[in-house]
Amino acid sequence: MRMTTAGLAPTATLPSDTVIEERVTSNMALVGHIVRESMGRLPGHVSRDDLTSAGFTALVQAARSYDDSRGVPFSRYAATRVRGAILDELRGIDWASRSVRRRARELDETRTRLATELGRTASDAEVARVCGISTEEVAANDDDVSRASVMSLQGFGDTPLDDVLPATAPSPEQRVEQAERVGYLIDAVALLPERLRAVVEGYFFAERPMAEIAEELGVTESRVSQMRAEAMVLLRDALNSALDPELVAPAARPGGCAARRRDAYFAAVASRRSATARLGAVTLDRSA
Repeated sequence: MRMTTAGLAPTATLPSDTVIEERVTSNMALVGHIVRESMGRLPGHVSRDDLTSAGFTALVQAARSYDDSRGVPFSRYAATRVRGAILDELRGIDWASRSVRRRARELDETRTRLATELGRTASDAEVARVCGISTEEVAANDDDVSRASVMSLQGFGDTPLDDVLPATAPSPEQRVEQAERVGYLIDAVALLPERLRAVVEGYFFAERPMAEIAEELGVTESRVSQMRAEAMVLLRDALNSALDPELVAPAARPGGCAARRRDAYFAAVASRRSATARLGAVTLDRSA
């Protein structure tokens, strides 16, 4: 979604692209933190990518609409917008039928296993072949899950929906951790393979339509969506490799080309700058 000046007061001005980008890159870890904590209390077939996409979109919108004259730190303002976007995303999903949930879990498990074996996101055709169903059935189940609600407007089970999301005020220790993650994330994005980096920067930073990115790269929108998912997995695993190694699944073929490329990427991210340099590159908002 692209922001316009229609809803702004006549005297309001939009921040420069440089300011917007700085706000976004300095708070990307905030989106990951909120999504990660939220996923711990949601069913396994809820799409992390969908929540992350909603969170990043809200972060970019917050960076554009933030008014520092109100005296609210940007990190706090952005966290509120991100939480609201994730809540809206969850409210827009209906409960799936038991059969849809069962098939969704099977497809998720297959996708995870194939991603580990192949070192990349599996295509619908590959998932369908392993599960013994058609690609149309895979697509239909994905559509059903997208339309289905994993929780009611009142919440998931007896838990209020707002309680699914974590509190937004990080402790000093969490702020240091977030700062370190931001440093790693900036490096990880910069070191992505060229086409994956183009997708991430175009979709999340420039808010370009997927169709426009697809046309520029000479691929289909479906392929751009797959590349975005591949990039998100690489970014997540690169950060985990540096900060939480136990969370990184071992490669199915450690000596294979895909595994060597992945390991080289992880090593490049880890060695780009020291942890001290990363911390120094991010200015913490101490007033938050």
